Amino acid sequence: MTLSRRDFLKLATLLSASAALNACAPAVRRLTNELPAVSWSALSAADFTALNRITFGARVDERARLAEIGLANYIEEQLDFETINDLALDLQLSTFNTLTMAANEIEAVTNQLFDGYDREHPINELRQATFLRQLYSKRQLYEVMVDFWSDHFNIFIEKEPIFYLKTVDDRDVIRKHALGNFRDLVWASAHSPAMLTYLDNQANVKGTPNENYARELMELHTLGVDGGYSQDDVMQLARCLTGWSVKEHFWLGDFVFKEDQHEPGEKNVLGLAIQESGQREAEQVIEHLALHPSTAKFICTKLARRFIADEPPQEIIEKAAQTFLATKGDIKSVLRVILLDGLAFAQPKYKRPLNFVLSALRMLNVETDGVAMHNPLMQMGQMYFNWTTPDGYPDRSDAWQGSLMPRWQFAFELIRNELPKTKHNLNALLDVSSTGSLHTDVDSLTSLLLGTSLDRLTRDGMIDTVHSAGATEEETLQIIAASLIASPAFQWR
Repeated sequence: MTLSRRDFLKLATLLSASAALNACAPAVRRLTNELPAVSWSALSAADFTALNRITFGARVDERARLAEIGLANYIEEQLDFETINDLALDLQLSTFNTLTMAANEIEAVTNQLFDGYDREHPINELRQATFLRQLYSKRQLYEVMVDFWSDHFNIFIEKEPIFYLKTVDDRDVIRKHALGNFRDLVWASAHSPAMLTYLDNQANVKGTPNENYARELMELHTLGVDGGYSQDDVMQLARCLTGWSVKEHFWLGDFVFKEDQHEPGEKNVLGLAIQESGQREAEQVIEHLALHPSTAKFICTKLARRFIADEPPQEIIEKAAQTFLATKGDIKSVLRVILLDGLAFAQPKYKRPLNFVLSALRMLNVETDGVAMHNPLMQMGQMYFNWTTPDGYPDRSDAWQGSLMPRWQFAFELIRNELPKTKHNLNALLDVSSTGSLHTDVDSLTSLLLGTSLDRLTRDGMIDTVHSAGATEEETLQIIAASLIASPAFQWR
C-alpha cells in the first residue's frame, strides 16, 4: 500500500483537532534489542514532561528507570554522570580519529589524508559524533548540558580556521566542564583558540584594540546585556585582552599570550583597578565576571528557560542564583534547584529541530549512523555549530514555530525507512505482545510517542482515514506513527 505525501499530510492535520490529551492506561510490552519489559505509559504527565526536558526524548528504558526510582533519584543519577557506563557509545566513537587530536594534528591530518585541505572532514566527524552522543548516550542530562553550553559559548565552525579548532574547544572546554564549575568553564573558554579566533581577539593588539570578544564575554558569556557594564568597561577589558592570541606556526592552534602586542598601563573594569601584569590582567577580570551577581542571574535565567519555560518563575531564578553564588558557580548545585524545584512549573516548550529529530529517533529505538540527519537538520535550521552569530541557537518557542513542512517530510521518510543507513524499530516495539486489537495498539503507540492517549473520536478517525486508503493493520500503525510525529502535539515537549 502506498500513501501519497498529500494523504499523509491530510492525516497529520487531523490530529490538530485533538487539542486535549487524556491520560491512558498502562500498556506493557516485551521489547526486543535487549530492552526490558516495561510499561511506557506508567509515568504521570509531569514525569513524562520532566523526562523529556532532561533527555533528548524519553526512551522506554529511561521511562522504566524513572518509574522505578522516582524523579529526584533519577536526576541525581544523571548528575553523577561519570558513574553511568557509556562504553558501547565510546567504542562506537573510537573510529572518529580527529576527536582526540590536538588542533595542529587535526590540521595536519586533513592535509595528509586528502589532496589539499578537506576542511569538512573534522567538521563532519564532530557533527556526527555530537549527534550520536545525543542519540545513544545513557548520560542524557550531561549531553543536554553540553548542548546548552555549546549554545551559550557559541562558535560558528565554518569560519576559517575554526574547522580544526572547534573539536578541541568541544572536548576541552564544553564537554570537560559541562557539569563542573562555571568559573572553570568561562576560564577555559576565554583561553580557547576557537573562541578567540571566532570573536577576532587575535586581531586585538595594542594601539588598535578590537572589542569584539570583550563585548561578548560580558554580554553573552557572563553578565548579560543588562548586567551593569558600560561601553568604557568593554574597551578597558579589550585593552586587558590585547595580546591574547593563537599560535600560527609551531604548535599551530594553541593559545599564546603575545607580550609585545599587549596594551601597557593600568586599566579599570567594573570599578576594579587592574595593575599592569600582562596576561594576568584579563584573568583577574574573568574571575570577577564568573562570580558576579549579574552573571548568576543571567546564567540561571537561561538554564531555567531551557528546562522550565520561556518565561520561567522568578522565584526559581532567584533561588538558583543564590545557589550559584553560595557554591561559587557549581553547575550541579544550580541544576538541582532548577530541576527539583522548578520542573513542577514546567510549561510547554516548542521542540527545537534537534529535539524534534532526536525525540522521534529515540522513542522509536532507531538505528542510524547519523549521517542521514545532516540534510533534515539543515532544512529545519539547526545543523550543529552552524549558527553564525555568537548568541547561539534561540531557545524561545516562537523562534522555531515556522514552516512544519520539513518536519512532516522527516516523519514521512523516517517511517518509510527512506533515510540512508537509518532504520526504525517500530515493529519490534509493537509486535511481540500485541493485544490483537488495532484500536488498543494505536492507543499504545500514541502513549509511546505522546505520553498520553488521543480522544476516541480522533483515534478512530485516524484509523478510518488510513483504512479507506487500503492499508493493512501493520501499515496502519506505521502511517499513524508518522502522523503522530508530524502532529502538533509531538512538536511540544
